[in-house]
Amino acid sequence: MRLQQVWLDNDAGTLQIRGEINFDDFAAFAEPLVESLDCRVLERQWGADRHQWLLDFEGCQLWLNYEFYGDVAWLASDRAEDIEVLAFLEHLLQRQLEQPQPEQQP
Repeated sequence: MRLQQVWLDNDAGTLQIRGEINFDDFAAFAEPLVESLDCRVLERQWGADRHQWLLDFEGCQLWLNYEFYGDVAWLASDRAEDIEVLAFLEHLLQRQLEQPQPEQQP
């Protein structure tokens, strides 16, 4: 999982995530992301141009979405009061952006 940019969109109530995401192999991006946030996958859905996973983070249910055409993933909650959870997760992901990524062997 390689992240390029992470930001909290307070107006939309979402945590936006840009990274190296391959639509056809979304799990290769999403599973390490879910693990790094210490979430649990409850449900996986996908369609022609979108992936949507329901996650549990310490009792808070979040949706991890990815749209092919926008090339952006985002975390969202159905509850407005969960914006604090998204802000916390943004902090965790920002720390990952700052850490050097290990070199991949050919």
